[in-house]
Amino acid sequence: MTVITVIGAGSASFGENTLSAILRSTKLKGSTLRLVDRNTQSLDIIHRLANRLNREWDSSFIISAHANHKDALDGANFVVSAIEVGPREKLWRSDYEIPLKYGVHQPYAENGGPGGFIHTARNIMPLMEIIHDMELACPEAWFINFTNPMVRICDAINRYSKIKIVGLCHQIYTGFDMVGVALAKDLGIEVPDGLEGMHADPFQHPLQQMVIHQAVPLLDIRAAGTNHFSWILSIHDRRTGEDLYPLLKERFFELDEKFEPLTRRVFRDFGLFPVPGDTHLCEYLPWMSDSATKPWEKFNIRLYDWELMAGLRDFSLDRLNEMASGSMTIEGLLNTDSEGALEMIENISGAGNHYHLAANLPNTGQISNLPLNTIVETPVMVDGAGVHPVFVGALPEPVAELCRRELMVAQLGVDAAVEGDYKKALQCLLLDPVIRDLDSARLVLDDYLQTYKEYLPQFWN
Repeated sequence: MTVITVIGAGSASFGENTLSAILRSTKLKGSTLRLVDRNTQSLDIIHRLANRLNREWDSSFIISAHANHKDALDGANFVVSAIEVGPREKLWRSDYEIPLKYGVHQPYAENGGPGGFIHTARNIMPLMEIIHDMELACPEAWFINFTNPMVRICDAINRYSKIKIVGLCHQIYTGFDMVGVALAKDLGIEVPDGLEGMHADPFQHPLQQMVIHQAVPLLDIRAAGTNHFSWILSIHDRRTGEDLYPLLKERFFELDEKFEPLTRRVFRDFGLFPVPGDTHLCEYLPWMSDSATKPWEKFNIRLYDWELMAGLRDFSLDRLNEMASGSMTIEGLLNTDSEGALEMIENISGAGNHYHLAANLPNTGQISNLPLNTIVETPVMVDGAGVHPVFVGALPEPVAELCRRELMVAQLGVDAAVEGDYKKALQCLLLDPVIRDLDSARLVLDDYLQTYKEYLPQFWN
C-alpha cells in the first residue's frame, strides 16, 4: 500500500486540511501515514487527531509519529512538506522591518524582495537535509511542497537533487474570486456584503470563499506564470463555452476603484489579468517600493497581521487538540481540501487521470518564452506516470519579461543559500526590483546575515 510521509505535520493548517482529506480517501484506505514534526507538542495533537479520524472513519491506515524525519522516510512513496523555520510570524515581521532601517520598503516581504531571499535561506538547510536523506531512503518518491517561497524551494530541490518535485498552492482560486466578483451579475453569483478584497484576513476569508464556491463550477480558467505571479490566459463559461475574457475587460473596470487597485492597474496596462491579488502581486513589481511616491499607500497594500495570525495559529491548534481529545465534533473535517496533495497521491499511486488547475514544475517548455529548468506554474495532468505540465505556449512578451527577472533573482538566491555564497546573495538583492540603491543592498544583507546567524550556518562556516 501507499506510504505517505508528512514533514511539518504539526501545523494547524495541515491538521485541518491535508490530514483529514487523506484519511477520508477511500482510494488510500489501508495505506501507511507517517507524521513528522520537531515540535513534539504539536505532533502529539496531530497524531492523536489522526488516530481518532482513522478509527471513526474506518480508514484502516497504519499511523506513526516521529520527531526526526530520518525515521519516517524508508520506502516512502510520497513526502509532503509543510516545514517552516519558526517562529513564522515573528521572523516574517523582522524580515520586513530590517530593510526599513536602510530606506528599503518591501510591500510584503514573504516571497519576493529581500524578505523572499532570507525566508528561503532559513528554510534551505533543513530542507536539503531532508532531500538528501530521501535520495538514500526513498529516491523514487515524489516530494510535494507547500513551503514558501514556492518557486525558490522547488528550484533548490530541482537543481540540487534527483528527487521529483511538485509544488502546490491554492492562489489560483483568488483569480476565480476576482473574476466571480466582476462577472457576478452576468453569472448569477451572489457577492456577500463586506467583501473588500483578496488580502489575507480571517474576517474576509469566509466572504472570499463564498464567491469561490460559486465561481469554480461556472468558470474554466487557464492561468500560467510563476507562483504568486501567475496570469489568466483564458476564461470560458463551463455551461456554454463562451469566451468571457472580453466581458471581464469591461466588467472589472466597472467595480469600485478600491477593489484590488493594483490588479486593476496592471490589468489595464498589460492587458492580461494577474491571478494572485494585490498583496502577492506587489512583491514582484519594480514600481511598488519607491519611498518618494509611496505606492503602497496609493494602492492600499495591506501588510500581513502578524500578531493576529500567530494568535489564530495557536487557537487552531487548541481547537484540534479538543478534537483529538474527543471533546469536540470532527464533523467540520468532512469537507476539507488538501490543496492538491490528495489529488497528486491518489492519481499517481492509483494510476488515475486528473486535471489540476495549477502546479509548480521545472519548465520543460510548457511556457515557451521562460527559461528552461526554472520553476513555472501551469495546469497539469496527473496519472500513474507522474505529474505532467500542460503546454500553454508563450506569455505576452512584457509579462514574460517580468517573470524572467523574478526567476533569475530566485535562482541566484537559491544558489547563494545552498552554497553560502555572499557575492551571489548580494547580486540576488541587487537584481531584485525592490532594491533601488547599491549601498542599501549590502547593508540589508549584512544585517540579515548577522540577525539570523543561528539559522544560516552555511554563510558562517
